[in-house]
Amino acid sequence: MAGADIAVVLDRLDGVIADTVRTGGRTGYFAAMYRKVTLAVQDAVVAGRFDDSDRAGHFLRIFAERYLDAYRQWRSEEHPTAAWEAAFEASRRWRPIILQHLLVGMNVHINLDLGIAAITVAPGNELAGLRADFDRINAILADLVDGLMDAVGAVSPWVGLLDRFGGRTDQTLIRFSIEIARHRAWELAMQLAAAPSDERGEIIATRDMATARLTKTILTPGPYLPVGLLFIRLRESNDVRQVIDLLGSDASRM
Repeated sequence: MAGADIAVVLDRLDGVIADTVRTGGRTGYFAAMYRKVTLAVQDAVVAGRFDDSDRAGHFLRIFAERYLDAYRQWRSEEHPTAAWEAAFEASRRWRPIILQHLLVGMNVHINLDLGIAAITVAPGNELAGLRADFDRINAILADLVDGLMDAVGAVSPWVGLLDRFGGRTDQTLIRFSIEIARHRAWELAMQLAAAPSDERGEIIATRDMATARLTKTILTPGPYLPVGLLFIRLRESNDVRQVIDLLGSDASRM
């Protein structure tokens, strides 16, 4: 049932958040934001917005477990996908700003995990029937992006400097395109659906490496934007618990 699947996701996300608060890990920023998305999907399920509520709940769980399992592997000093490892390793560095941590998580989860989750829930010829609910979940993700800057602004007062220093030279951070990522996620799902089972691993590995490269671009944009990012970072809170609480507060609900 959808409610049970969503409850499992929320419980595991709470575990990640508690772990990062305890350890001071900045990976908790994405987890706090993701919990908001999960609650929004839960609201949509209750409101009957999906063609198949149980399938939507299962889809959400399979999708979330891609991230949650990757986090568990990384914390156990194992190697998750290259893209998730690059995102998680960024949390060990002081310099990335809060927005960068959120964007690298979104990049990996949408560009890599979303298409794999879709084909897992609706394999082969079943995939076409998932498209409407796939788009509805994506609309919730888009709503998250629309409200992201307000939430980040509560913990990163100088984030507006991105406009001044980035300008038209490098819009990687402030023009991260969720529309393109969602389109590519569906393309990946269709590619996997059409491919023989023995070729799917190579397709996923290729997407994984491409997504890892994009993560590095988000973390190290240039040549001018890093100057603005440094000023923004100097004004940001270093209190992980405070940032997680603010990102997860009702004031930042999307």
